[in-house]
Amino acid sequence: MYAVIKSGGKQYTVRPGDTLTVEKLSGEIGDRLELTDVLMVADGDSVTVGSPTVGGASVLAEVLEHGRGKKIVVFKYKNKIRYRKRTGHRQSFTRLSVTDIKTA
Repeated sequence: MYAVIKSGGKQYTVRPGDTLTVEKLSGEIGDRLELTDVLMVADGDSVTVGSPTVGGASVLAEVLEHGRGKKIVVFKYKNKIRYRKRTGHRQSFTRLSVTDIKTA
């Protein structure tokens, strides 16, 4: 059994027992979250595709940790006018452990 969920503007394929890194979500470490933006659920031969989401379906997950990713360098440059600007960015994330997929 697997599901396709949407979180933080991105889509993820999840199965029970998977560990997933998504954009930062509210909740403390150890909290259980219910993700309701389920786009598709597949269980064996039956596939349910939502329009846009599957009604009554949800994915249960537990928050493992919060953190920040590796720094990326953002470098802006304009030719011939001596303009250079260097900044960095670290994206916050939440690591989840998928415990169950519920269907309607």
